[in-house]
Amino acid sequence: MIPMIAVHDLHKTYRMGDVEVHALQGVSFEIQQGEFIAIMGPSGSGKSTLMNLIGCLDTPSAGAYQLDGIDVEKLGSADLSLVRARKLGFVFQQYNLLARQSALRNVEMPLIYRGVGRAERHQRATTALGIVGMSDRVHHRPNELSGGQQQRVAIARALVGSPAVILADEPTGALDTKTSAEIMGILQRLNRQQGLTVVLVTHEADVAAYARRVLTMRDGRLVHDESRSQEVIQ
Repeated sequence: MIPMIAVHDLHKTYRMGDVEVHALQGVSFEIQQGEFIAIMGPSGSGKSTLMNLIGCLDTPSAGAYQLDGIDVEKLGSADLSLVRARKLGFVFQQYNLLARQSALRNVEMPLIYRGVGRAERHQRATTALGIVGMSDRVHHRPNELSGGQQQRVAIARALVGSPAVILADEPTGALDTKTSAEIMGILQRLNRQQGLTVVLVTHEADVAAYARRVLTMRDGRLVHDESRSQEVIQ
């Protein structure tokens, strides 16, 4: 079976003036289709850099990265954008919703950029909002929604393009404990019921506890890869 994500000896070096910063130093691992992975580590550990590379938002300085069998590190910027749009759905800490648009319109946006017709994108966006429990808020704008509701809309937006992988970068960082548990429960159900591969970046152990496998980063290296026999279940 071809791994959904495969990184081998991945390096990322940034130059700041005369100083080289080695953000990633030889990271290797595989993620199979349908896994729920948490990437943990302190600030500066390299977890955000790794997420950017997995999300095709940046390219490695050295090493190999395959996404669903595609050699990502060999792609140009246009092809990277295409792979990102078709294979990945993103969920961020700050939601990144368009303030003047309804929940429905926000969820439709990725399909608008892909040229999907109005009727189809309306149907797909409505379905995605229903999956995250927002059927009764489709015409509300972000300022009419709570933080948890906005994050639900953001998850629906990530789902609407039928991605192979959901990448969630600190998705509960701006939420209270109860709402965080609700959001993690949604991600967990998407993984369990729809078979979506979920990769989560977090610095919170109670959030990582929802994953079945935890990768721990430190100083640009993968220092621990732990599979769990039991995870928090919502």
